[in-house]
Amino acid sequence: MNKTAEWVLRISVAGEFIGHGVFALQGKKDWIGWFGTFGITDVAMATKILFFVGLMDIALAILILIKPVRIALLWMALWGFWTALLRPIVGQPIWDFIERWANWGAPLALLISMGRQKKAKE
Repeated sequence: MNKTAEWVLRISVAGEFIGHGVFALQGKKDWIGWFGTFGITDVAMATKILFFVGLMDIALAILILIKPVRIALLWMALWGFWTALLRPIVGQPIWDFIERWANWGAPLALLISMGRQKKAKE
């Protein structure tokens, strides 16, 4: 992959995770409510969990800008898929899931573009 395309993906992935991370740090009301679907009805607890998720999202975004790490990209792809899938689970239309395919597709594309791991430490 050429460096320009790699940087486009890195910046895209970072932007998506920084944006969602900031929403999580702010305790986005809709997201807090979604915890009830999974039995977490204590708003204070849901807010704390969401804050931690936001910190992780932002930390991963910064990491990807510094150096794309395979395991981080795999996590971001899986997390992006889960959070997109979460929309219809909490009652939103399936189109809210489809609209968010780039949330997991971009980190997956960057991971695939990195090629196979050559050394164990990679």
